[in-house]
Amino acid sequence: MAEKFSDMEEKFNAITRRIVWCTVATVDRQGRPRSRILHPVWDGATGWIATGRQSHKARHLAGNPYVSLTYWDPQHEQVIVDCKAEWQDDLPTRQWLWDLLKTTPEPVGYDPKLFWPSHEDASFGALRLTPWRVEIWSLAAMAQGQPADVWRPHGA
Repeated sequence: MAEKFSDMEEKFNAITRRIVWCTVATVDRQGRPRSRILHPVWDGATGWIATGRQSHKARHLAGNPYVSLTYWDPQHEQVIVDCKAEWQDDLPTRQWLWDLLKTTPEPVGYDPKLFWPSHEDASFGALRLTPWRVEIWSLAAMAQGQPADVWRPHGA
């Protein structure tokens, strides 16, 4: 088990920046899991997703703010991040995320104007992801008898 996120950050970034898109699962209003593909950007151990503020996922998060993200590639390297998701509706944070997306090199960064006219648009949502558990695992490591790398913040 990793003591600090920084103990696994390099490996985490190598995998998430290579895979980019991940499956994100929420729980719907009837307690059923629902998955979709999203494009987070990571700032250290904090994830950010620019996404529709009036979406099904927004309604799901209103009832249960926890999400599970899975990055996977054909070599069976995977990162699983279990998080609390919180909307950050203030304009300075939305501007910050907008700028982060525009200035982060592709394929992780992108121009959010592809989807929204500006960070002030009511449909532009800034979703902050605060992990309570991060796991990095690979089939190759498992075949060699190595355990998954796991990090939990203190108190999680």
